[in-house]
Amino acid sequence: MSEQQVDKPGPRYSRVLLKLSGEALAPASGFGIDHQVLAEIAAQIKEVADLGVQVAVVIGAGNLMRGASYEARGMDRTTADHMGMLATVINSLALQDALERAGATTRVMSAISMQAVCEPYIRRRAVRHLEKGRVVIFAAGTGNPYFTTDSAASLRAMEIGAEIILKASHTVDGIYDRDPMVEAGARRFDQLTYLEILKRGLKVMDSTAISMCMDHSLPVLVFNLQKVGNIRRAVLGERIGTLVSL
Repeated sequence: MSEQQVDKPGPRYSRVLLKLSGEALAPASGFGIDHQVLAEIAAQIKEVADLGVQVAVVIGAGNLMRGASYEARGMDRTTADHMGMLATVINSLALQDALERAGATTRVMSAISMQAVCEPYIRRRAVRHLEKGRVVIFAAGTGNPYFTTDSAASLRAMEIGAEIILKASHTVDGIYDRDPMVEAGARRFDQLTYLEILKRGLKVMDSTAISMCMDHSLPVLVFNLQKVGNIRRAVLGERIGTLVSL
């Protein structure tokens, strides 16, 4: 009797938005871009795209600069935020280069017009890129000060019709009731509602981003990026990290 062939499960999601922190790209010194780390992240994204999943990406800029720290030193908030947005373009171009060296067709679309280096963000064009199998990287946040890249990720995810936000953490493997990097007894949650996040004041995404997701029932999965293959596991629907939903 011949063995029955067991089909491997396909992706649970067809279109996702991956949120990366700028710190995830940083070398041990904490500043700049680690090209080895960048290549590893690109390989994971390419692996997911090869499954037929449409992937959009938003990256922070904490490895290059944080607007809040400059504001704390007296800089005008709008100026500091615009500097941070420009830093996300640098990270986006670096990721584009790594993805294309890995063999993935990629487009960077910026909320701030700079057509010499990337495309302007146009929603319909972004969706068309995704439909053609291109990885799309959304740069420069929302293009407005006072909004974080978490809020940009929520906004872009809703605009393109993403089914979930995959928030990749470079430090923890989910959402905890306390900071696990400081307190050994911190408890990890498998699932939370948006309201629980807001009521507990958990530092997952800023409150604007969480509220936007809640208003549009857009789930968020928080997981550890450093474990190789976790982006693929998340897309396949495996139980990893913490799921935030209604």
